[in-house]
Formats: sequence, structure tokens, C-alpha cells
Amino acid sequence: MAKATWAIDPTHSEIGFKVKHMMFTNVSGKFNSFEAAIANDDEQFETSAITFSAEVSSINTGNDDRDNHLRSADFFDVENFGTLTFKSTDVKKVNEGEYKISGDLTIKDVTKNITLDAEYSGLMKDPWENTKIGLSLNGKINRKEFGLTWNAALETGGVLVGEDIKLNAEVQFVKE
Repeated sequence: MAKATWAIDPTHSEIGFKVKHMMFTNVSGKFNSFEAAIANDDEQFETSAITFSAEVSSINTGNDDRDNHLRSADFFDVENFGTLTFKSTDVKKVNEGEYKISGDLTIKDVTKNITLDAEYSGLMKDPWENTKIGLSLNGKINRKEFGLTWNAALETGGVLVGEDIKLNAEVQFVKE
């Protein structure tokens, strides 16, 4: 079996999330600085070992005050935990082009196994003859399980920040 390795193409990839704000609207954000790689056998996606890391200080929600609060000890505590990571443990084919990717997500000093839904595009050649694959990834985590527990009560009841974080990524990988 031939091994294939793939590196993320950061100019054509976005790692994002959404969280409820004041219990009725979503705030979106993304990480601007990240790395990811895939290694598989004979370019077969279901044999993939996937690694990902993001610099938490690169968090961007479009609001400097909110981003600085997210970087603080109230949330990610980037001075002590500057990187979040994911390492796959299993890739299962569900249907043609649809997969479940399970793996260990580490945020701060907490590691939990999560499962992401993946839509896999298959192999493609770009205009410069680079072989690429594309993935759409979606999942959900509870932020409190990772030690992100800060919140504020609202006068009308409820809380300022929702517990569930919707993860979404649109990524391209190029064969090395």
C-alpha cells in the first residue's frame, strides 16, 4: 500500500463555530491560524489519520472586545493553553461521500472524544495540477465539558452564552 500525505490549504479553508448569544441569536467565529494534515493508504479516505491544531489567540468573532474576552482566563486562557488540537481515532463511511470522523479534541487541558459529520468531495486536480480533496465538517460540543464555563445571567431569565458550540469547517487539502 502506498501512503499518501495531505496538508491543509489555509487560503481555501475556514475553521468556524457558532454559539447562542442571549439564548436567541447566534454569534459566529473562526480561527485564523491553524494547521492540519491527513495521512492515508492509497488515497482511501476511510484509512485517514487526521490531525488538526489551531492557535486560540487567532480567534476572530468580528469584535475585538469579545475576542479579547474569549482569549482571557474566563474562557480559553491562551496564556496557559494557546493551542487546541484534534486527532482522529476512527473514520467510518456512512454513505457515498459521507463519513463520521471520531477523534480526541483537546481544549485547555481537557480531552474528549467527539464525532464530526464529514462530507468528502473525493480527489480533484486544480488548474495547476495539484491533487486536492475537500471536506465539509460539522459537529457539536458542550463548551462546559472543556472547562469553558464563564457565563452571565440575564434579567429576563436564561444566560448570555449558550453551552452548545456548533463546529463547522470548509477545508481543502493538497497532496504532498
